[in-house]
Amino acid sequence: MEKFAIFRVPETIFYGREALGNVGREAADRGGKALIISDGIMDGLGYVSRCRQYLQDHGIPSAVYLGVESEPTDRYVAEALSMLEEERCDVVISLGGGSCIDTAKAIAVLASNGGYIGDYMGGRFLADKKPLPHIAIPTTAGTGSEATDVTVITNTQDDVKMMIKQPAFMPDVAIVDPLLTVSSPKTVTAATGVDALSHAVEAYLSRRAHPMTDTAALAAIELIADNLLKAYDDDRNLDAREAMSLAAMQGGMAFSNASVCLVHGMSRPIGALFHVPHGYSNAMLLPAVLEFSKDHCIDRLADIGRIFVKDSGHLTNEECAENALASVKALCRKLNIPNLKEWGIEEEAFTNAVGKMTEDAFISGSPANNPRVPTKAELEALYHHCYDYQYTSNEKVK
Repeated sequence: MEKFAIFRVPETIFYGREALGNVGREAADRGGKALIISDGIMDGLGYVSRCRQYLQDHGIPSAVYLGVESEPTDRYVAEALSMLEEERCDVVISLGGGSCIDTAKAIAVLASNGGYIGDYMGGRFLADKKPLPHIAIPTTAGTGSEATDVTVITNTQDDVKMMIKQPAFMPDVAIVDPLLTVSSPKTVTAATGVDALSHAVEAYLSRRAHPMTDTAALAAIELIADNLLKAYDDDRNLDAREAMSLAAMQGGMAFSNASVCLVHGMSRPIGALFHVPHGYSNAMLLPAVLEFSKDHCIDRLADIGRIFVKDSGHLTNEECAENALASVKALCRKLNIPNLKEWGIEEEAFTNAVGKMTEDAFISGSPANNPRVPTKAELEALYHHCYDYQYTSNEKVK
């Protein structure tokens, strides 16, 4: 760890069942008219109308942008920003998965700082003006974006997922209501759950981890180990849903302050080029990347192994690290996580894209945080290894 560490989180967090009811008061404390960033599914479920009613109860009119149909893109950002300006909104509310939240983060910053969202990538342009207030309301238990200062927006011209991290992108308020996740299909519960696990595991293994991120990461891993399968098997298990919502937020806090590693570096290009949702692309890569990294993080992987396999006091760190790998692979099998081939990506197209994906992964900076930093040749080999990876296999990429 460096001489000092920084731990940033939203200024206010509401967590628990029926937490959504706080949105009206929080918006009224911060502005006069709200723009809700959501999608058609959330609107169809009635979540958007509920949010608007809570706002109306506190005298806050609202406009709604429902154009987020996939992973967030610069086009969604431009469309929603135009609506915000036309409607003269001064507070932003995101209601949905990570795509809605990341889109809202970009809008809140651009509304006061201007420019194109890609200008902020890599710190080329700093958001030094206070963004519009942003209230983030997740409806999945996965991304943890409600508690991070990171947004990932696809540049539609270059097919590059732009990972942008600055303090200004942190929401002011996070409202985490596990009841909003009950509507998630089993596939979404699985993918977002392993996404949350990826966040927590990478935060714990990151070269930039520190004691505060370790605390949040380990707490998230334990909640996920104990509750993800329960939430997957029974979508009405509210205790499991609540635990997973907390875990996702803790994982977000952890990786936002410790940074993600190789899994995320590799997954963003896959999402940009092959339109694989972020949660799935992380889940597809996590076991193979852990195998690749294991020998460089035995002790930390052992800590994770002891969480998954409770009676491990008599085992060596090497054995516990192997248990961590075996447990993550078993979890992916039970959740029916497909590999890239099973997802439907054609092998020739994937092979032709490996060079670009490797370059884009390195440019993101995330691989440099990994316990084992790959060379470009190693990263290319790892992409090929992941294409038809089997969660029952013990074969490792060298």
